Formats: sequence, C-alpha cells, structure tokens
Amino acid sequence: MPKGIALLVRLIVSLMIDTEFIRKEFPILERTVAGNPLVYLDNTATSQAPMRVVREIERIYTGMRANVHRGVHTLSQEMTNLQEDCREKVRQFVNAGSIEEIIFTRGTTEAINLVANSLGSTFKTGDEVILTVMEHHANIVPWQLLRDRTGIVLKVVDINDKGELDIEQYKSLFNDRTVLASFCHVSNVLGTVNPVKEMTAFAKSKGVTVLIDGAQAIPHLKVDVQDLGCDFYTFSAHKMYGPSGVGVLYGRKDLLEKMPPWQGGGEMISVVTFEHTTYADLPFKFEAGTPDYIGIAAFAKAMEFMNETGIREMEEHEMRLCRHAEEGLRNIDGIKIYGEADKKGPVISFLLDNVHPYDLGMLLDKQGVEVRTGHHCAMPLMERLGIPGTVRASFAVYNTLQEAEALITAVRRAAAILQF
Repeated sequence: MPKGIALLVRLIVSLMIDTEFIRKEFPILERTVAGNPLVYLDNTATSQAPMRVVREIERIYTGMRANVHRGVHTLSQEMTNLQEDCREKVRQFVNAGSIEEIIFTRGTTEAINLVANSLGSTFKTGDEVILTVMEHHANIVPWQLLRDRTGIVLKVVDINDKGELDIEQYKSLFNDRTVLASFCHVSNVLGTVNPVKEMTAFAKSKGVTVLIDGAQAIPHLKVDVQDLGCDFYTFSAHKMYGPSGVGVLYGRKDLLEKMPPWQGGGEMISVVTFEHTTYADLPFKFEAGTPDYIGIAAFAKAMEFMNETGIREMEEHEMRLCRHAEEGLRNIDGIKIYGEADKKGPVISFLLDNVHPYDLGMLLDKQGVEVRTGHHCAMPLMERLGIPGTVRASFAVYNTLQEAEALITAVRRAAAILQF
C-alpha cells in the first residue's frame, strides 16, 4: 500500500476515538514548550489528568474537606462515602471478589513493599522468590531488602532477543523452596506484555503465591484479577489519568486475613491498650493513618473517564499510534528499537547510534516532544541489554496521529544534528 494511502487509512481508523473531544478535558495539552506545541509522550511515567479529576479535587477542598472514618459530622460522613464509593469502583474495575480485597496505598511501590514486609515476614532463610530481569526497581529492591533481613534467595528469569520472557526457564526455577513469583504484567521499558495468566497458573500449580505489578498494564488493558488467578495485583492512579500519591493493592482475602499489619497507627486498630492491640477488619488493617482521601475520591473520576472512553478502544487507538511511530522511526538511519515482542503495549524504547539518550531527549524537548530518557528504574534490564539507557516514547488516549508524526520528524531532525 502506498505510504500516503496507508497514512490516510490510519487517520480514518484513529477517528474511532474522538481525540479532539477527549483533548478538551486536558488543557495542559494546549501549552507550548520552547515555542512549539506540546507533544506529551511520557505517559508511561505519568499520564495527564482530565478536568473532571481536577474539578473533583477543587470541589472537595472548597466544599467538603474532612477526615474520613473519624467523625459523625456531615462533612466527615460525606468524605467517607466518597472514599468508600471509590473502593467499590476499583473493585469493579479489576473484578475483585470483595471490597475487603482492595487496599489503598500511595502507589505501586508502597503496595509491593506492603507485601514484602507483611507476607515476607513469614518467609524463612533459604526460601526462594522468583523475579524477572525486566522488573522495575520497585519490584526488585523490596525483595533485596527482605533478602538482607531474612536470607531468602532471589532467582531471576531472563529474556530472549525479542524482549520476551524465557518461559521455560521461568518454569525450571520452581522447586519446593519457592514461596513467591513476582513479575510485571507489562514491561515499562520494552512494552512486552507478559503471559501473566499462564505464568500465574503454573505457579499456582506448584502451590506458589503470585504478585503481579500491573502499573503499566492497567492504563491500557482490561484487567480481571479473578480471571488472572493471581494473589496480589498492584497499580497506581497517576498512570491511569488520576492524581499522584494514590495506589491500590488487590489481595486475595484469605491471604490478607493471615498477613500481619505492616504499619501501625490510627484506623488500622480495633482496640489499643499498652498491653495489647487488636486490629481492624479488612481492608483497614493495612491502611494505617490518614489516607489521601481527596486523591482517592478524584481517582474515581479517572476510572469513570476510562470506562466512558472504553479501555479496549483506548488500547486499540494507542497501539495504532505506537505502530505508526515505530514504522517511521525504523526508517531513520542509526535507530535501534528495544523490545520486539509479538505482544506489546504502546511503548517505544530506542537509541540513535552511539548518541547518549539524554542528548537526544534534550533535542526532542527543544522541539516540544516530551519523552523519557535514562534507565527507567530498570538498571538490571539495561545491564542485560548492554546499554546505559534508552529514549522512551509512550502513548495515551489523548495522543494523535499528528503527534506520532511529530515524534518521527523531531527524531529525524535531531539525528541530522547529532550525526553531523
């Protein structure tokens, strides 16, 4: 198909998502950077928030701010209802079996640390935890800290040249000392969508607990934790059009009931004396202190936005843009793309010849194209790939085909400068 016709076809298909209408909810997209229209392609790090989220935060601060679960007065009850309504919306969003299985945290990182410190306190010296080489630091360091305290053993699954996990190696790592397998649903660098349902089923057949880091999956894929069969699933609001400082740990109820609290303080108690404390029922047993109840309430509006737009429609739109950008980048001399998995999310990690990713990123910024550069909190993966880092472009529902073209043009211009 001629290039012009292919571009036209993609443009027509992209209209299935009304980006012009959607972008009106994101006024930040109207600003300029260095005199150029903003092209925001750092969505894997954090997505922008629609005005309904911003308005909800403003509404609460100006009309009903009060601490939750702490008072009988009207404002406290209203705020409590908003927070607990959001918990039910999260339950529905991931199809958890009960609101008792939805724990609010500050983000994916805190959720993983909660499991590592609570469930991990039951692990013994010599017990083994399986990770993968593509994990974010948030799913590596908590287990290293636990290893240093308890003497557990960490085992790591490698990848092939396409950036896909070696599933046969993964299966070979299980033995009678394996207590946990913890892996990402989608790589934040390679975009690889891992076969997490298959991986979970194998682990469960061995009697092993499973934690899935879903931070990069849930903004783009329909997630059903009961269908996946996992014991824990973690994610962050700020990557799914919500506020920062809010995250979720889904945990299987029977496991959460057996796990000891991680943090102590208000809200997570039933009765406290200096001799003894009894703990609150789920989910509050794991929610010590005042939560970010305003952020949680606004998170409900972000999920509302995603449900109205359609998660599967969002994924199709984002992947069309990603494939178009990948195709254009491959036509630039010296470009190498990292992550060639058959099943990918809307992420492109790439390098230009021997140019440092920071240098390329700075030149893109001067053209208004905002991408992420560096190791992306995945240094073991960078070591495995033999590179210092990459330039990473990632797409969201408000991005357009014209912005994908802007990325290609900006990289081509930067290449002409950096390659002399």
